[in-house]
Amino acid sequence: MTTSAGHPRNPGMALDLSLIEGVRVNRSAAERRAAGFGSRRSVKKTHQAAWLVNAIRLIDLTTLSGDDTAGKVKRLCAKARAPLARRIVEGLGIEDVGLKVGAVCVYPTMVPHAVEALEGSGIPVASVATGFPAGLMPLDLRLKEIEWAVAQGAAEIDIVISRELALKGDWQALYDEVKAMREACGEAHLKAILATGELGTLTNVHAASMVAMQAGADFIKTSTGKEGVNATLPVSLTMVRALRDYGEATGYKIGFKPAGGIKAAKEALAWQVLMKEELGRDWLEPDLFRFGASSMLGDIERQLEHHVTGRYAASHRHAMS
Repeated sequence: MTTSAGHPRNPGMALDLSLIEGVRVNRSAAERRAAGFGSRRSVKKTHQAAWLVNAIRLIDLTTLSGDDTAGKVKRLCAKARAPLARRIVEGLGIEDVGLKVGAVCVYPTMVPHAVEALEGSGIPVASVATGFPAGLMPLDLRLKEIEWAVAQGAAEIDIVISRELALKGDWQALYDEVKAMREACGEAHLKAILATGELGTLTNVHAASMVAMQAGADFIKTSTGKEGVNATLPVSLTMVRALRDYGEATGYKIGFKPAGGIKAAKEALAWQVLMKEELGRDWLEPDLFRFGASSMLGDIERQLEHHVTGRYAASHRHAMS
């Protein structure tokens, strides 16, 4: 089986603890390295606009609120189809690009509304599952939730791992759970949310990343967006290095998704620089990199309007829905 970009889908492998045993991540070193992504590599003017347009292609436009409704989801899907105002598209000269976001991410019960609203667009619907955001449900119910969301038309499933298993270092049990979730996904791609803000150490983040990939995850994702600490560059660097190690060991390319707390256009630039420097150009495409962010789109649109007109618009002119 291959992805839409043509590279083989990760089939997973037998659990190999030698890939995590003895690995210790130095937080200070990771923080020093990560600090450079947002400062040493500065892009300006037309180049910056191009990177921001590319960031839009990488966004999982998301609504995960208790007051989600069919109408709210349909408005979000309309924004997913046309993420930039026409005046900006025309000003940038990208009318023929067919710009759209990477996916729309919703709760399972909102999947049918999103599928209907996105019909014919080519934009996949992603659904959170497995008792999101805490994951504290019996495994059989978590698997049934995945199966239900896939049956409703979800092409991607964002699962949450059991943090307790990672904190205890019970990697076999974590592997078994994620493998069962991958099997429940069938043809749908699995994005494994590690909830890194609750894993305690970067060493645990690296190990959980490696175990999830060995169990067959197509993407590894930082956060649910509901933790006290969500996506950070040091955490992302740790996960990306694990992703690179897995690729070198198996030959398979795995995707990465930072999520939670990403709001500013400049952050979109820093994360893209991280991906390009650490993994290469392939990881600037939506089949291998996504942002779990929605409010960031408004700031990107505002920055692009400034590039086109020389003026900043009021933020209400770029409302999400």
